[in-house]
Amino acid sequence: MIRIICVDADDTLWHNMRHFNAALQAFQALLLPFAEASVTQAALDEAENRNRHAYGYGAKGFTLAMIETAMEVAGDAFSRDLVAHILDAGRMLLTHPVELFDGIDHTLRALKERGDLILVTKGDLLHQETKLAASGLGDLFTGVEIVSDKTEQTFQRLFAKYDVAPGECIMAGDSMRSDVLAPLNAGAWAAYIPQEGAWAHEVADRPSEQGRFRQLSKLSELIGWIDEINRTASSN
Repeated sequence: MIRIICVDADDTLWHNMRHFNAALQAFQALLLPFAEASVTQAALDEAENRNRHAYGYGAKGFTLAMIETAMEVAGDAFSRDLVAHILDAGRMLLTHPVELFDGIDHTLRALKERGDLILVTKGDLLHQETKLAASGLGDLFTGVEIVSDKTEQTFQRLFAKYDVAPGECIMAGDSMRSDVLAPLNAGAWAAYIPQEGAWAHEVADRPSEQGRFRQLSKLSELIGWIDEINRTASSN
């Protein structure tokens, strides 16, 4: 039966990509005197992929990637004003209000009745801690795991830390690569809750494993799936 319920944070509990997309559009407009938006986008994607091992995920890494991209795209026209505008965009990413998805508080309380809630999210430690505090949801979680990446090994360490078997854990989130394939490969269950505007590097093919995977339209549907899993387990 399910003992721990792991949930992602950004774009699973609260809005995130809408703010990054707004910053991206502003950045592309800022560089229009030097390059078309598609050229800027390609250069930014390359900078993010090249430096993710050093910058990690989140607003700070994204801001550094924008600065590096502007240096490349603007060339000799790169200026202090450009840097100032980019830093303003990055600061907005770090300070925007936390906007919960509808019904999240009620959903988490219902899930908490079915197992220990563990927040498993990527990103900058301070920023994610700040958003969790601002969300008002912190007291609902038995554990909070802010990690540099979500891999099969990440979930294996999580099983050991919380003393559960892989089949006693379920993960829910909006990333196919991080929230579905990684826990499935570690032997857990996984619920995919897609959102618009997902990061390109988080896109992956659907898993071949269907028994421990399900696509949901919203987090509240996870309640019924866990009940279904537990009923099946108790009858065997």
